[in-house]
Parts: sequence; C-alpha cells; structure tokens
Amino acid sequence: MFQHGFFGNVLSKYYESGDSVINNSNSIFSTIKPAEFFVCVGAAVLIGFLISLIYMGTHRKEGYSQSYVLTMIMLPTIVSLILLLINTTAGALSLAGAFTLVRFRSVAGDPKDIAYIFFSMAAGVACGIGYIGFAIVFFVALGIILFVLSETDFGGCKKRHMTLKIAIPENLDYQGVFEPVLAKYTTFYKLRRVKTTNFGTLFELIYSVDVLDNIDQKKFIDELRTHNGNMTINLVFFRYDDKIYEN
Repeated sequence: MFQHGFFGNVLSKYYESGDSVINNSNSIFSTIKPAEFFVCVGAAVLIGFLISLIYMGTHRKEGYSQSYVLTMIMLPTIVSLILLLINTTAGALSLAGAFTLVRFRSVAGDPKDIAYIFFSMAAGVACGIGYIGFAIVFFVALGIILFVLSETDFGGCKKRHMTLKIAIPENLDYQGVFEPVLAKYTTFYKLRRVKTTNFGTLFELIYSVDVLDNIDQKKFIDELRTHNGNMTINLVFFRYDDKIYEN
C-alpha cells in the first residue's frame, strides 16, 4: 500500500498498529456483552452508594466531607469498568497491586476513612471480575460489622491524648507553676519542650496530657490562664506533633 523507503516503512507500521488497535477494540466489544456490562457496573454503583450511606451513618457525630462520600460512589464504578476492559483475573490482580502504589496527595486524615476507600475498591474489583454475589456478601458482612462497632463505640478511650501549649512571659519562672492544675484535670502530663517565641519575648511550654472526657475544659483553661498572665493557651486534640518517641 505504501511506497518503499523510510517514510513508507513508518507509515506501514503505523497503519498496522492502527489495525491492531481496531481489532482489539472489536474483540473487547465482542467479549463484553451489554447485559454483563450493565449488571457489573450497575452492581458497583449500587454497592458504592450503600457504602457511602454506611460511611455517613458511622460519621454523623464527627462529620464528613461530601467529596469523600461521592468518591466512594465513583470508585467501585471506575474500578469495575477497568476490570471489565481487562477481562482477566490475572489483570484484576495486577490492577489490585497497582492500587497499592497509589498515594493520596491530600492531607492525611483518619485511618478509618482510608479503610473505607479500600472497602469501595474491593467491592469494585469483585464486581468487575464478575463475582457480584461475593461483592454483596462482602458488603453486607463488613457493613453490619462497621455499623455495630460504630454504635457501640468499640475501642473508644475514656481519656483523650492531647497537646497543651502554654505561652508565658520571659520573666516567669515556670518550674512547678502549672503542675497543680495539670494534676487536677489530667491523668498524665509531661513537659515535652520549652521554646522561645515572638523574638525571645515569650516562652512556650509544650505538654503531652491525657484529659478525661467528663472534665470542664473551660475551667481547666481558665485556671491555667491565672498562672500565665492570661496569655495564649492551645489545647489540641492530637498527640505531640514533633515526632518524639519514647521507649
């Protein structure tokens, strides 16, 4: 069809590759039947929607993001479609391995939220390779378990690990000043770091504390303010964030 020579060889190879792509596309459409496509993708959409309902139910107290809910509906559908195009179990396992290399570029959140993402992906993989019955059983079993664990507050701790940051004037001797208040409102406290701020005019004391849920946090902070000259106090709901580990 094409003349001999360099450009002829290039055009002939391009034409042959185009034919192979068209042939592969025809083979895919001949392999995947419309009924199979709608059943697998429809089941993935339905299961993703139900997973999002469970997520909203188990996060109704602490709140959740709408984009996260929509993501759990989209993921099973996308994964199932990709697996339908691959159309082999080996390809499904390869895709599952590829997902382990994915890194979420957003801010790290609750590990339980990441587990919900893998929940949605697993359901999509099962639907994509045709195991819709297994996907339904998997969803029902894990969904019931998650809902029961959330309602019973399984693993919930009666005390909160928090970080307390207290700003004090540079002329204040902080040794033993805040310990009586900390002993009254916490079950554990330890001074982690002392550093200067505001060009050396202030000191900041950083404590790791275990605060009980039933204490009045306003009274706790008010009593601390009487000892630091009514300066800034931060009480944050996570452990000391400078990566200091103890044996």
